[in-house]
Amino acid sequence: MTVIDSGVYVDGVRIASGDAPSDAIARARTNGGMAWIGLRRADGDELRVIADLLGLHPLAVQGSLAGHQRAKIEHFGKTVFVVLHPATYIDETERVESSEVDVFVGPDYIVTVQDDDDIDTDAVRQRLEAHPEVLARGPYGVVWALVEEVLSGYRPVADGVENDIDEIEEELFSDHPHVTRRIFDLQREVIDLQHATSALPDVIRRLEETLTAQGKSAGSAALRASSDRAQHVVERIDGFRHTLDAALTVHATLIEQQNNVAMRRMSEQGLAQNDQVKKISAWAAIGFAPTLVGTVYGMNFRYMPELDWVWGYPMALGLMAAVSGALYVLFRRQGWL
Repeated sequence: MTVIDSGVYVDGVRIASGDAPSDAIARARTNGGMAWIGLRRADGDELRVIADLLGLHPLAVQGSLAGHQRAKIEHFGKTVFVVLHPATYIDETERVESSEVDVFVGPDYIVTVQDDDDIDTDAVRQRLEAHPEVLARGPYGVVWALVEEVLSGYRPVADGVENDIDEIEEELFSDHPHVTRRIFDLQREVIDLQHATSALPDVIRRLEETLTAQGKSAGSAALRASSDRAQHVVERIDGFRHTLDAALTVHATLIEQQNNVAMRRMSEQGLAQNDQVKKISAWAAIGFAPTLVGTVYGMNFRYMPELDWVWGYPMALGLMAAVSGALYVLFRRQGWL
């Protein structure tokens, strides 16, 4: 486990920093202030030490150690356990990368546990220290700032996804070979983003109710504004999902139309070839009739009575012409010629 920072705040002013978590907690309680402990990659033994000092509920600790949780809020007595999912968008690969930040909130402490730096708690701490009136509201002032940081991070993510969707819409009608795979991949990223954001409005609403129950109307009003922003984010991402579904449907329709055109062309070509085959076959049959008669008389048989007839030769020619003419008329009526 790495302690990112530990600070003690009294009336919104930092009075100590760099203490061990146990010392920071003791100093905060002695001075009637708040301890803010930031952890990165906390292991079981080290987190349980802090849990024993603060009386954290075992289920909350177990959930934090297990990870891979949806955004949620749970109440364990005076402790509130909040899970947030900051996200970043990698435009080069069109991937949404989300992480998990677990927040333990008590009357005089807040503990943040994160695996990476997708949410810059140091930057949040510095901004809050520039506004002691927010820190003076206690741990929930920090929670509000963390929520706002997560919400702010969703905006460039949504902008990146929206830009890629615009590109996909242009590719739909340009016969781009990889547009189907791109739609499927972006759909998967949008679904992951939905998982990270869908529960956030409810989480913020329940935080607001907690502050209202504690009589902290100013904090609840700030969270109400955050809840509206979170709802806007959720609706925007839902819109992305519907747009991609529609794009996939349009693309499938375009492909089907292209296939129909190709099939029609193939049918037309087949019909044209069939007509040509009919014509060739008809002329071959017409030409075969005189060939057959000529072949019989070309066998040089000695005893053929027609050879001695005066009209034998004209009869053979007439037979050839008659058979060929009859075949021509027949094929003409059948539409082969």
